[in-house]
Amino acid sequence: VTNGGKTTLAEKLKKMLPNCDIISQDDFFKPESEVETDERGFKLYDVLDALYMDEMVKSIHNWIKSPASSGVVTEELQNTCDNLKNTEDVYILIVEGFLLYNYEPLNELWNRRYFLTLPYEECKRRRSTRVYQPADTPGYFDGHVWPMYLKYKNEFEENAINVVYLDGTKSQEELLSCVYSDIIQELKKLRQ
Repeated sequence: VTNGGKTTLAEKLKKMLPNCDIISQDDFFKPESEVETDERGFKLYDVLDALYMDEMVKSIHNWIKSPASSGVVTEELQNTCDNLKNTEDVYILIVEGFLLYNYEPLNELWNRRYFLTLPYEECKRRRSTRVYQPADTPGYFDGHVWPMYLKYKNEFEENAINVVYLDGTKSQEELLSCVYSDIIQELKKLRQ
């Protein structure tokens, strides 16, 4: 969901996890001139066609081929995961975005999937506090953003994509603790 805390959570996890990097879907938006406009004059940013998804997939594959060359090795974070042996040979890529589970070429890549949710009113309130380029036009949230969120959420739920739902109204600390603990457990399983 837009303004659910995806980027904040990813950045906090990156600081806590060894050899961690982030690829953000926001970095793959097409320029405004290439984004379609609907009959109401809304720029259709909340659809897959507004993004260079093939480039995103290519970036992820490039990272997977050579994570050590991505520059994410951080000695000071080794202490963060003292309970894990040999963390220096584990590399973690967090891919964050709002349409990740609706693009088939990505679905084979995930080890874990998290989905932040927000109720309509809270999402709209948070969205109204953000400044976008281009700026949201009047009615954009109700006319495009929220309907597209519901459409794509329903789409991946119908495809039975296995995700861990996270309540975006919880504190950043609660969300971070939940996901961090889950990732540490996953890393321990890899060690066994």
